[in-house]
Amino acid sequence: MKHITNHHSSSDIAMHVSYVSILINLILSVGKFAAGILGHSSAMVSDAIHSASDVFSTIIVIFGVLLSSRSSDEDHQYGHEKQEYIATLFLAFVLMFTGLGIGYEGVNSIIHKTYLTQATPSLLAMAAALISILTKEGMFWYTIRAARKINSGALTADAWHHRSDALSSIGSFIGILGARQGYAIMDPLASVIICLMIIHASIGIFHDASDKLVDHAVGEETIEDMQNHVLEQCGVNGIDSLRTRMFGAKMYVDIDIIADGNLTLFQAHRIADEVHDTIEQHFPEVKHCMVHVSPDPSIPAKENTRTTISCPIGSTKIIDEP
Repeated sequence: MKHITNHHSSSDIAMHVSYVSILINLILSVGKFAAGILGHSSAMVSDAIHSASDVFSTIIVIFGVLLSSRSSDEDHQYGHEKQEYIATLFLAFVLMFTGLGIGYEGVNSIIHKTYLTQATPSLLAMAAALISILTKEGMFWYTIRAARKINSGALTADAWHHRSDALSSIGSFIGILGARQGYAIMDPLASVIICLMIIHASIGIFHDASDKLVDHAVGEETIEDMQNHVLEQCGVNGIDSLRTRMFGAKMYVDIDIIADGNLTLFQAHRIADEVHDTIEQHFPEVKHCMVHVSPDPSIPAKENTRTTISCPIGSTKIIDEP
């Protein structure tokens, strides 16, 4: 029951951050578009389009979080966490195509030299760029803190949308400043730079989401930390193997520990339980931990006996058991 409560709490946090993000992006995109038109800045208009696309990306985040937060069912017995990263992949493609569109406009203006006929950007456009930089950088830190708190990949991607928007506004500011100094080409050139920044961010988001979808292992530092916690448990003589895989934002762990082969089944089971509990206690992102116990080959069996086990079909099986 505690797990379900935390799950809903994570969804609530993601929803709240997403709603705030949508509201701020709507206000910014309208404000920057107006400033770009009135201030004669194509870079600021491009920046406004980027902010508007962030509204769409945040809506994708909302759907991704809602889908991934559903409880396990008969058809999805391991949960729905990966659906959040399917949404994140889609979000990465949206971001990339947005960047390509902005870059196309900038390159087209440079090739055909249409920037020479445009009016010099005004101080209004510069002020809009500065406000955007401060606002979007603040939104980045607001969103990334929430993403780390609930371990949400989609929310992390949305945070980097805010950061890329802040970077693009810096490019707009530089472009507008250059154009006002008599270098009109700086304005469309800033749009090209914005394009490259957005594409770079989209590639990073795509790579991270892909790792989460293909059962990528966790980092070496986390694995070493897990090994240290396992070896601290009483009765554990060593670790035969420790494997991890990411399942969306969650982690699955398979551990093969080494213990005295002369222990009773109850004793071995208690050791395995302690290992299981300490992993899930110290690593909240672990959704499931499987522990297998293998006999320590350096400890000889005290005696050999032969036990007959009745199988369900009525036949018998002879096994050696210490």
